[in-house]
Amino acid sequence: MAGAVRTIRGRSDDLSRGTNQSGVRLYNERLVLSLVRRHGSLPKADIARMTGLSPQTISIIANQLEHDGLLRREAVVRGRVGQPSVPYSLNPEGAYSVGLKIGRRSVDLSLINFTGQVQRFLHQTYAYPTPAGIREFTQAGLAELQSGLPAETLRRVTGLGIASPYEMWTWPEEIGAPREDIDVWRETDIRADLAQICPWPVYFYNDITAACAAELMFGRGAEYVDYLYVFIGSFIGGGLVFNGHLFPGRTNNAGALGSMPAGLGQGGKAPQLMNVASIYVLERELIRQGRRAEVLWQSPDDWGDDLGPALDNWIVQVADYLAHAILSSVAVIDVETVVIDGAFPASVRSRIIEATRAALLMVNQQGLSAFSLVEGTLGTSARALGGAAIPLLANFTQDREVLFKDNPFSARR
Repeated sequence: MAGAVRTIRGRSDDLSRGTNQSGVRLYNERLVLSLVRRHGSLPKADIARMTGLSPQTISIIANQLEHDGLLRREAVVRGRVGQPSVPYSLNPEGAYSVGLKIGRRSVDLSLINFTGQVQRFLHQTYAYPTPAGIREFTQAGLAELQSGLPAETLRRVTGLGIASPYEMWTWPEEIGAPREDIDVWRETDIRADLAQICPWPVYFYNDITAACAAELMFGRGAEYVDYLYVFIGSFIGGGLVFNGHLFPGRTNNAGALGSMPAGLGQGGKAPQLMNVASIYVLERELIRQGRRAEVLWQSPDDWGDDLGPALDNWIVQVADYLAHAILSSVAVIDVETVVIDGAFPASVRSRIIEATRAALLMVNQQGLSAFSLVEGTLGTSARALGGAAIPLLANFTQDREVLFKDNPFSARR
């Protein structure tokens, strides 16, 4: 399979357009694509006004992006003052991307188009992740995803983005795996490993930061200039967006809420937020009660109606600890919005938001600026979409220089 398909690079119709264009031209093209993505559709006159570039320059750029298949013209808008305008929008078929989400209890592989619609999706659960198992799933999955796709679609696939927790070997107890099995991750470079079997460039990013990127690109994140992103999965984590751009931090680990202290501790180390506000905490409580916890991972969008007090108590606990973590974060970064999402049903997300709002009222907020608490929109799919968003960020947005200072691995042909 590997090497059977190649994306076109180093030519005038290169989809990423970086090999033979000046930095200014490339920046302007990414700026136009980013604005159109944020607003849904824009006529050339509005793009020129927003960018400060001349109408002639915008016309040249828009025409080229349309020729490349990245933009498409919408119906003419009439009835306004002045000449009729022609809005441009992203062409859903202009580019595609593959995302691999490696989780504590499951792995997902998805193919999305330029506007984030999932074209194909594969899911597998397991007791815990192993590098060999992930490689086997990915190799079979890539073959299945490519099967039957038109050659033009395959040509427009920009890469494989891996969304995975960092340093998985540091949490054997939380993951529930034998130490000798989870220690294999310490010596594994999963990006380099999967690059051997993938026909496209391979990228790697922290799973929750990737989920934050997905909310920014495909969810409601574009509505806010700055926000703290909270995702409650097997482990709780977070991400940051400043001035409309993903902010990864010095080591690509900004917004690592799961590692924040949660209380003072008693006679030992204080627990971290991940130890008290993650889904694995609910899983362990269900197991302690002698109940089956598989529904949390096998049916993440529908946990049923019989989790009872275990779920109720967990939501209260999450909200109490999360309220303190949010206020600690806001005191430092002064964001206007906090977006909360997670790998659970939408009804559970709403209950957590409501409980967190109530918990915030019980904490002293003197000296802090007001902020809003809102629901995310992507839910369980956020991390898989985030993995797939990484190659699109690398090739078509202004975040490239922030996120991807080194080159991704490319498959050996």
